[in-house]
Amino acid sequence: MTSQDTLPAAASPEAVPADKQNGRAAVVPRNYVVPFALTTTCFALWGFANDFTNPLVKVYENVFIITTSQASWLQFAFYTGYFCMALPAAMFIRRFSYKAAIMVGFAFYAIGALLAVPAASNASFGLFLLGSYILTYGLAFLETACNPYILAMGPRETATQRLNLAQAFNPVGSLIGMGVATLVLAPQLQTADFRERLGQQDADVVQYLVIEPDATSEAVTDLADGATVRTYAALPDFREEVGALDAAMPDALKGFRANDPEGFAAMQRADLEAVKMPYIAIAAIVTVFLIIYAVTRMPTFSEGHGKAPFLATAMNIFRRPRFREGVAAQGFYVGAQIMCWTFIVHYGMEQVGLSLAEAQSYNIVAMVIFLCSRWICTALLRYFSPGKMLTIFAVGAFLFTVGAIYLPGQTGLISLVLISACMSLMFPTIYGIALNDLSEEESKLGSAFLIMAIVGGAVLTKLQGGLIDAYGVRASFWLPAACFVLIALYGVRTFLKFEHQAPAAA
Repeated sequence: MTSQDTLPAAASPEAVPADKQNGRAAVVPRNYVVPFALTTTCFALWGFANDFTNPLVKVYENVFIITTSQASWLQFAFYTGYFCMALPAAMFIRRFSYKAAIMVGFAFYAIGALLAVPAASNASFGLFLLGSYILTYGLAFLETACNPYILAMGPRETATQRLNLAQAFNPVGSLIGMGVATLVLAPQLQTADFRERLGQQDADVVQYLVIEPDATSEAVTDLADGATVRTYAALPDFREEVGALDAAMPDALKGFRANDPEGFAAMQRADLEAVKMPYIAIAAIVTVFLIIYAVTRMPTFSEGHGKAPFLATAMNIFRRPRFREGVAAQGFYVGAQIMCWTFIVHYGMEQVGLSLAEAQSYNIVAMVIFLCSRWICTALLRYFSPGKMLTIFAVGAFLFTVGAIYLPGQTGLISLVLISACMSLMFPTIYGIALNDLSEEESKLGSAFLIMAIVGGAVLTKLQGGLIDAYGVRASFWLPAACFVLIALYGVRTFLKFEHQAPAAA
């Protein structure tokens, strides 16, 4: 970063001129409108990656014939990348600048996305995992840099609202990712066509199920390729038996692979080629943004004194309950969000009998609700306490999650969709609350720990995948329900204690 990248008014959050809007401090001062707009595009770019990845868990289950728990390694790899790279990103920002970190993030993003090419060519689930892991190195750099960067682009009293405004563009990227998955990817998947034909009891597909009149549904059969499948006393009624189609799907696919390995390999290759193309496109788009960012002047923020040692800064911020409890709350929130959005596809397919594209369309509806709710919440935060709003929305999310567990079929799915209205507020509000009384240099490091908390999406999603295999998709939603309870407790702590504390000395 050179001196020409520094805009005149960029010194510290406190030094930013507070433009007035109707007597209130401006959310985005006029001199930061262009940097704010350009940085906000990053929120949409990582939204795309997050929500194009979610439905791939179900896709890889079928393409590689693996369990939900095994396919959930995709989310584990994706969100573990955040955990591993957030602190290095923070140290990079402290040494260089927000702008440089964002450019590094773009580079990692493109490299990880392009690993989908050899992964598809070699039909390697492991390479897809590696690509997702490296891609999120880039997202860790972007999120660690962009969130505190946005907070710094204006007066402290409007920081949480400013971050909510920037985060409101994240669902735009998410909607694009979901749209690509639903409208571009899903119609091309031959495994989806195979599932539909199985549900219609097409003889050409049903032949791959092992049906023996004297067998029970618990019996198993060893196939020629070493796979073990269930045998059936009679063909299940896929239209009437909830979950029967998805339970039979891996058995039919294994039978197809054992009896026609070339046909199965061709189907697998075609589906992975379809998965690959969106990754190539997003790599090209991210590269364009890297170039744009490289040639654009962006503000720098400096407190005008030397940087405190890394360890001392970390110990100082973790002494503050507002921050350390915020890190925990953020981990629970991200875990709950990813669980609800990843397994909405499983819920729709297994509990309502939808196709992949139909189930994913509910995810799109959830994201539209999420986007609209975030805009509404951004406005409401000018009038209501962040802590109180966080508590109310977390309680609402818990109640909708309980509805998804107990309400039947379509009604339960609608309740699951409505959780998104309550989640819209949570990430940026927890973020803003946790960093509220930190200095500029502390915020850079604090941001890294909050981004590391995204590992909750890795651990909890993997755990829910195991719960789905063991207890079914409905019972598994007690896990996100528990997360919302813990988030509500942080909200209560915030409005009863933290919001009445004077800011800590920098």
